[in-house]
Amino acid sequence: MLSTTPLTDGWILRHPDEDGAGLPAAVPGCVHTDLLAAGLVPDPFLGRNETEAAWVGRREWTYERRLGTASEHERTDLVFDGLDTAAEITLDGRTLGRVRNMHRSHRFDVTGLQGLLVVRFASAYAEAEAVRGRLGDRPAAYAEPYAFVRKMACSFGWDWGPTLVTAGIWRPVRLESWSTARISRVRPLVTVEQGAGVVELRVEVERTRADAGLAVEARVGGVRARAAIDGTDGTVRLRVPDPELWWPRGYGEQPLYDIELTLLHGSDALDVWRRRIGFRTVELDTSADAHGSGFTLVVNGERLFARGVNWIPDDVFPSRITRERYRRRLGQAAAAGVNLVRVWGGGIYESGDFYDACDELGLLVWQDFPFACAAYPEERPLRGEVEAEARENVVRLMPHPSLVLWNGNNENLWGFRDWDWERRLAGDSWGEGYYLGLLPRVVAELDPTRPYTAGSPWSGSWAHHPNDPAHGTHHSWEVWNRADYADYRREVPRFVAEFGWQAPPAYATLRRALPGEDLAPDSPGMLHHQKADDGNGKLERGLARHFAVPEGDFDRWHYLTQVNQARAVAAGVEHWRSHWPVCAGTVVWQLNDCWPVTSWSAIDGDGREKPLYHELRRLYADRLLSLHVRDGGLVLAAVNDSGEEWAAELVLRRMSVAGEVVASTRTAVRAAARTVAHVGVPPELAPAGPKEFLVADAWGSPLFERSRELGGGLRALHFPAPDREVPYPRPEFDVSVESGAVTVTARTLLRDLLLQADRLDPAARAGRGLVTLLPGERVTIEVGGWKPPPGREAADAVRSALYCVEPAR
Repeated sequence: MLSTTPLTDGWILRHPDEDGAGLPAAVPGCVHTDLLAAGLVPDPFLGRNETEAAWVGRREWTYERRLGTASEHERTDLVFDGLDTAAEITLDGRTLGRVRNMHRSHRFDVTGLQGLLVVRFASAYAEAEAVRGRLGDRPAAYAEPYAFVRKMACSFGWDWGPTLVTAGIWRPVRLESWSTARISRVRPLVTVEQGAGVVELRVEVERTRADAGLAVEARVGGVRARAAIDGTDGTVRLRVPDPELWWPRGYGEQPLYDIELTLLHGSDALDVWRRRIGFRTVELDTSADAHGSGFTLVVNGERLFARGVNWIPDDVFPSRITRERYRRRLGQAAAAGVNLVRVWGGGIYESGDFYDACDELGLLVWQDFPFACAAYPEERPLRGEVEAEARENVVRLMPHPSLVLWNGNNENLWGFRDWDWERRLAGDSWGEGYYLGLLPRVVAELDPTRPYTAGSPWSGSWAHHPNDPAHGTHHSWEVWNRADYADYRREVPRFVAEFGWQAPPAYATLRRALPGEDLAPDSPGMLHHQKADDGNGKLERGLARHFAVPEGDFDRWHYLTQVNQARAVAAGVEHWRSHWPVCAGTVVWQLNDCWPVTSWSAIDGDGREKPLYHELRRLYADRLLSLHVRDGGLVLAAVNDSGEEWAAELVLRRMSVAGEVVASTRTAVRAAARTVAHVGVPPELAPAGPKEFLVADAWGSPLFERSRELGGGLRALHFPAPDREVPYPRPEFDVSVESGAVTVTARTLLRDLLLQADRLDPAARAGRGLVTLLPGERVTIEVGGWKPPPGREAADAVRSALYCVEPAR
């Protein structure tokens, strides 16, 4: 049987031009994390220390350790699951190979060899600049040369990320010893046919003995099958009767089946391949209709609205991301009602731990190939590396039922058309051959069970503009860059794959990342941790359209920018969900951060949840109530994305900001499963100017007025004027604290009340975000990670951490 020896210990990191003992190196890891552990660079996440680590990415580095390969087996291989990025590998002075791709693994025959193993990394800058020198420059969104090396593009910085160009053995390395033959690749084609689960395992083997008779035996779901290996490949097929289907969350359960394939020589087991699979079908409906051409995911025959988030690497040093961290972050996504995670193309193909968690949580995965915001040359050496990485990762990820879509790139087809690339390229290659040729061919050959799309945004062909909202996927960035978020309501794209609004991270995150700094929107550390072009200007202009921008009051600015982020995303999601099935998905930019930064994220770089995160829990719930201005009148949309009919009493109240009910009515709302119902609002209930607003409550029972505790139903609000024009009363409320739960009782209208729990304790977390209370209503907020002080001190502490919209000053 094949045996494995992990090579995690005994590594030394050196700079090639330096003598001495070197540093202990963690493998998997990277140069930056080893230097951090040794205290030789400051934490680049703090203050402006990022600049103090810039030199690391410009130097060469070597990893060394002694290696012995003595074994009773016929063959021993040295296997690197990931090398970042351009390296030469030698053993006892003998060159084993040279590599130049972070996104693939590498295997070397080291049978009978021993001595000093050296992995010498060139600077990724040097590698990229050398390739650029040979192939000629190409346009890109950023000046860094990330398009000329097969490496995580955002290592070179992004509009939310630091420039920390890594090097190292970033994924596990091991020795594999084997005799006669080993399994080199398994492609599991998993489908459902006529109610049965069908698994077809395409097996490839590597041999030391060409004449050995080989067979494979597979088992799954109580079914076994056996097949002979003819030369170096074979196929074994299993049919599982009446399997339990795997569903995305909100549509059913996520049963997973263990599958095992054993390579046999006679009765001797030579190698074993084990994975988990799920039985389901997936299609992408892009057919033409009266609105253009759609983009709807269909799982097990069920058309679904994708409640999505974009995922970036959760750490700029990906080797630090553990299985537990993946589980925690993706668990946060699932708890917010998310059912689709898009793995963005400027990052990496994530580790198996990521996809395992998605399989178990019912999170659909849209997987970008790693191309983003640049023209990518198609000549060698890049073309061969692209094909090799695509073939490896398509096969590696095939077992995961959560993976439902392959996407060729992020924004490059759009860039060619709109960002003056075509003129600047003057006929040079730029990646089109990858997205419309190589990659769809690889997917069709290796993984025909999943759909492929050429890019995002992409309208399906050059017959339409790549970002045409009526066709395919759409990225909505003009709103954040130049307009008010109300403009989201001007269009109904078929699928919104990117849109978002910025906000700073949590207060405790800023305090940790900017120690000792007198915080202000334009303080040195805040500006350094704002990477977007004119990011603060866009934040301020977006804020000024709705609020009087606070001068010299950082706490109010911090609160209001977070409110504005949540409101902006809500404006888009509420509008687009109300137009299902014309619009079939929203993918918010972005779920997470890779360091502490002002960005579009819902969860900041320290893992703290912004108000946007809690707003997503409302926006992405199975049932959503929202109010819209259409054709000069108000319409209520009742979105029912559950599997059951939704029938509720609807109570509409036109109210004054002083808390008086000016007019009201009751009616019923009924929405069939997976549909949207629309109810017209009587004209007499429309608010008359900034002193009034509309409240819509949907309840399962008419007895809601007996309880003042907010909950038990769904609420939608409509304020006809921006907050700066609304004469809000001075907020008055009572606070009580008991056993870690905070109860706030409103004595006036409290608009967008927020408890910033991390101001009570950096470890504290609030169970909910923004909430609007009418006079007399109360809300109870669970607070974890905080031990309240005795007596009135607890209520006083909570009051200092409570914010709401106040009258314009």
